[in-house]
Amino acid sequence: MEVKDLYMYYRTTKGSLKAVDGVSFILNRGETLALIGESGCGKSSLAKSLIRLLPRNVAVFRGHIYLDGKDLMKMSDGEFRRTVQWQRISMVAQAALNSLNPVIKVGEQVAEPLIVHKGVDKKEALERARKVFSLVGIPTVFADRYPFELSGGMRQRAIIAMALIMNPEIIILDEPTSALDVLTQANIMNLLKKIKKESSISFILITHDVGLSSELADKVAVMYAGQIVEFNDAESFYSSPLHPYSQKLMASVPTLRVDRTPEYIPGSPISLINPPEGCRFADRCESRMPVCSKDPPLISLGTERYVKCWLYAR
Repeated sequence: MEVKDLYMYYRTTKGSLKAVDGVSFILNRGETLALIGESGCGKSSLAKSLIRLLPRNVAVFRGHIYLDGKDLMKMSDGEFRRTVQWQRISMVAQAALNSLNPVIKVGEQVAEPLIVHKGVDKKEALERARKVFSLVGIPTVFADRYPFELSGGMRQRAIIAMALIMNPEIIILDEPTSALDVLTQANIMNLLKKIKKESSISFILITHDVGLSSELADKVAVMYAGQIVEFNDAESFYSSPLHPYSQKLMASVPTLRVDRTPEYIPGSPISLINPPEGCRFADRCESRMPVCSKDPPLISLGTERYVKCWLYAR
């Protein structure tokens, strides 16, 4: 997948909220891209744009999303639903219990994409759903239970099974462990590692947990105020992040082996309705320069590595 100059604005009573504002990145086959940043920076809005699960108050939605060279933005909503949504790109949404219908058995909900998109017989679809349950570590008898009869971890595994049922090429994981305890988080991450190792599926892992993202990531994209300010390979990012915002994020993570006090980022996130001109992180940045009053360019530092910061302009 290649995303170029993607914009998605919400219509509000105070004006257009620029949730996704000129985002570009590349996701290779079999890779995991970790998309990290503060709450409200546009991560989930970007995810909804990629799979086209858009709310009614979208004011602007434009740009290019190429999948195997084909621009998905040129497809009608109907064609996108029939050929791409859930078949080639699927999603694990936040809050698993809210994603499941409380009055329909879990197995039927996991099997539903096969019935709707592929016209598979219900009995066969349920049998295939049970096989996917086994893959994600859910006892097959749970297929005949309702969502409220499952634990939080099992519900999260059921949502992952639903995302896997159509054998998609890309799975978007939007905060897949945010509502789970630490032990269940570890089990879910081990499950995702297993799926990644045994398949060629590409993942987009959306999280604000920097430590969690390191478990799965091959590449890292840092998002701030609706823009990607750094795109880097995981090894380079976690050892030496480039953008001042990325550096502050990494400095805020507690460490086990180094005795240092975690830092914090001063100030507050900016409004996405009327973002300031120039660098959007400038007011919170310790390296601010006069030139930061102008919008910084996207500076390439090698193959699939770039940063949006004037510090690297030379």
